[in-house]
Amino acid sequence: MVKKIPNPPILSVSLASQLEMPFYRGISRFVRTGSNYCPWHFYLQHCYINSSHPLSASNHASKVLGCRQNYSWGLRLLYGGGYRINHSATSTVEDQSDPFSLVADELSLLATRLRSMVVAEVPKLGSAAEYFFRLGVEGKRFRPTVLLLMATALSMPVPISSTNRVVDTLAMDLRTRQQCIAEITEMIHVASLLHDDVLDDAETRRGVGSLNFLMGNKLAVLAGDFLLSRACVALASLKNTEVVSLLAKVVEHLVTGETMQMTTSSEKRCSMEYYMQKTFYKTASLISNSCKAIALLAGQTAEVATLAYDYGKNLGLAYQLIDDVLDFTGTSASLGKGSLSDISHGIVTAPILFAMEEFPQLVEVVERGLDDPTNVDLALEYLGRSRGIQRAKELAAKHANLASEAIDSLPESDDNDVRKSRRALSDLTQRVLTRTK
Repeated sequence: MVKKIPNPPILSVSLASQLEMPFYRGISRFVRTGSNYCPWHFYLQHCYINSSHPLSASNHASKVLGCRQNYSWGLRLLYGGGYRINHSATSTVEDQSDPFSLVADELSLLATRLRSMVVAEVPKLGSAAEYFFRLGVEGKRFRPTVLLLMATALSMPVPISSTNRVVDTLAMDLRTRQQCIAEITEMIHVASLLHDDVLDDAETRRGVGSLNFLMGNKLAVLAGDFLLSRACVALASLKNTEVVSLLAKVVEHLVTGETMQMTTSSEKRCSMEYYMQKTFYKTASLISNSCKAIALLAGQTAEVATLAYDYGKNLGLAYQLIDDVLDFTGTSASLGKGSLSDISHGIVTAPILFAMEEFPQLVEVVERGLDDPTNVDLALEYLGRSRGIQRAKELAAKHANLASEAIDSLPESDDNDVRKSRRALSDLTQRVLTRTK
């Protein structure tokens, strides 16, 4: 007989923010940020913290950056099922067909925890590290949403021999560990944004001034390194070497992708294959390997873990392809009225690459250099006459469909929460295609 496990008590966000969370001094390497420097120079060995260290002992396991605390905040477990958000009576009723609303309560608590996790011994460093985790500038929180939905979509039955108390403990511990993956992923993502803004001399990010613009390149680089160090400590607390290896590989991919973009030859810059590989490294690797980590923590089979990876990979590629389109179309939806940040930095993306296939003379324009505004204008003219924008959208749609197919290929489940989360993941593939920012 399958028994329902009673709801655990609700823990408010305000109380969650007051939980004891010891912090660890981040290790950031002071480096130059010249034009030829890729500021992802970071010691990945920091991820592999000795599990025998006193800080890793079981009596401290619940305190490692808050990632392994026992949560009982409105999540309800059904045997063999997933988690449901238990909205309080005063909560606004949200559209449950919205993927983001399905995990809204969880996202709110993760945001609070992330702000606590980046507290630094040096106040200025803490302010810098927290900059993009502040209320109002957290961004779309797209990646944590995907990972929390994936965690429910891959919910596994707990062994029948387990008692209700053991089932509750194991399931809550699993969910906490999966939340930790979402937090780690967001810290890695924000660190990459800080470093990218330094490389691109960006002045704005998420509608506000970029950190490097406000506080300087050196502090922006150090803040990014600090976030990486915190992510690595949290990652080590999971004590899963396969998951550690996956996410350490992500950091390597981010470095590789950025270097490919900075040092590419003219021939490779005009190669779609090279562009897609770089795009995987810079954007899709993080979400694909994080999705796989969610599956591995849940004890899923290699086949299911691969499907989770395929979903993240194709969703990430579709996301970046639409980003490339929006760089030209912007919110006005008219060609050339967007930010044009990529082409102004000499970066060739999918729309231009497709335009080159229709107008080979565009290759010569790109080779002459996009640092010349005349060449940029000419490239935009060719793009406007081509199907480059449309073909980039079509390629994005192809990858979005592949992501949706990966979800459809998961083992069948009758659990309502599992099915709802899988529908939400499929819905996200279409939202990626229709987004305007």
